[in-house]
Amino acid sequence: MDAVKVFRFKESARSLLSRFEDYEREVVSQGGPLQESISTLAQNMEDDPVFSVGGDLAFNWRSFNNGVRIVLTGGYLSPSNSNDENTHGLGDHVSIGNDSGAREISNIQDCAYPVCSNKGGPVLSMQGTDHGVDSRVISGPVYGNYAIYVSEDATSFPEPGNMLELEMEVETKLNFF
Repeated sequence: MDAVKVFRFKESARSLLSRFEDYEREVVSQGGPLQESISTLAQNMEDDPVFSVGGDLAFNWRSFNNGVRIVLTGGYLSPSNSNDENTHGLGDHVSIGNDSGAREISNIQDCAYPVCSNKGGPVLSMQGTDHGVDSRVISGPVYGNYAIYVSEDATSFPEPGNMLELEMEVETKLNFF
């Protein structure tokens, strides 16, 4: 693990699944990261869509017919009526349909756009090769793996350099929720 950001959800009673099923824009944390740690060995942090941007976590940032599942509010957040691809984060969806409830997804990029891509220009640089069939998208370097751990009582997370497991034992001093 090369980097860690820890946030506190504003509302703790909801699962991640329920947050993503709604598909409504939602800022889900407040006060910014509780912990931010980046290894000196980490690469590409200057344009990483999570670690180069401040602010709170937001989910389902939909704009016209595009959307991003996980973004940070310190980055550019497209207005809801804007048909651009300028919001960058994790789980980018292009051409997802309109507000009538259509959910046709024609191009999914599970890996994040780097922050300094061409901002909706003729070419969009993407992390890795898992980016759908859009001819404007080119493959870029893979920055690392992203994982989400959820806890109702952890007060910290292991620092970069630690090996992670599916379940992590963490110290419980304070209750975040």
